[in-house]
Amino acid sequence: MLQEAGAAGTGVPAEEVLDAFTAAICRNDLAAVARAREQVVDALGVAAMIDAAAVIAAFNAYPRVADATGIPLEPAKEEGTRALREALGLDRLRTR
Repeated sequence: MLQEAGAAGTGVPAEEVLDAFTAAICRNDLAAVARAREQVVDALGVAAMIDAAAVIAAFNAYPRVADATGIPLEPAKEEGTRALREALGLDRLRTR
């Protein structure tokens, strides 16, 4: 679950189902995504599942757009990704 243990509910209809859908997508667990997708459809309908998938996709895209435009990393992200960027050679890419 994405929500902290013991946290109060948000009041969003079927929040547990939506949370499971989001978590499955973030884990890239295709079997869990399929199950969660069906649970969202059962609880809220096809249109809500499509809306939820679109919101999840959009939040995945925002950082990619920011990265592509050359917006600098925040200091915490720069420090936290240093080893990965070095391993992948990302800092050698040209920036504007």
